[in-house]
Amino acid sequence: MLNRVVLVGRLTRDPDLRYTPTGVPVATFTLACNRPFTNQKGEREADFINCVVWRKPAENVANYLKKGSLAGVDGRIQTRSYEAQDGRKVYVTEVVAESVQFLEPKSSSNREYQSSPAGGYSGYDNPFGSNNQNQPKNPSPAGNDDPFFDNGQPIDISDDDLPF
Repeated sequence: MLNRVVLVGRLTRDPDLRYTPTGVPVATFTLACNRPFTNQKGEREADFINCVVWRKPAENVANYLKKGSLAGVDGRIQTRSYEAQDGRKVYVTEVVAESVQFLEPKSSSNREYQSSPAGGYSGYDNPFGSNNQNQPKNPSPAGNDDPFFDNGQPIDISDDDLPF
C-alpha cells in the first residue's frame, strides 16, 4: 500500500496554529496548487488543498510562512469525519504533512546565506537553526568566489573533459 503526496503551492492565508489539550502544536493551512494545463478559455486553474502539520514543524510553519508564501509539502492523504453541531456527519480529506519546505527567502533584504534544511546551499533563511560553517556567509556579488557564476562568456570545454 502506498499513500504519498508531494505538493508545491502558495498559502492562501496565514497558517492557523493551535494546541491540543495536551499541549501538542498543530497548524493548518491551505495550498493553492496550479494545474499543469489551461481550461477551454485558456485560463490556468488551481486546486486548493487543506494541509495539517504537527509538533515543531507546525510552529515553524506558523512562524515563517504567511499568505502567499511558496511551500513544498511531503505527506499523506487522510480522511476523517466528525458530527457537526446540527447533527449531520461531516467528512474531511486533508494532507497530513510529514515535512514542509520553505521555498522562498523570508526577506530579500540583508539576509545571510545559510545551509538549507535539506543540507544544500541556499540563500534562504533556515528556521531549523542548522548552519554549515563551511559555507560563505556573504558571497561576493560579482561572483568571484563561485566557479559556476555566469559572467556572460561562453564556457570552453573540450570533449576530453566530458564524462560521457
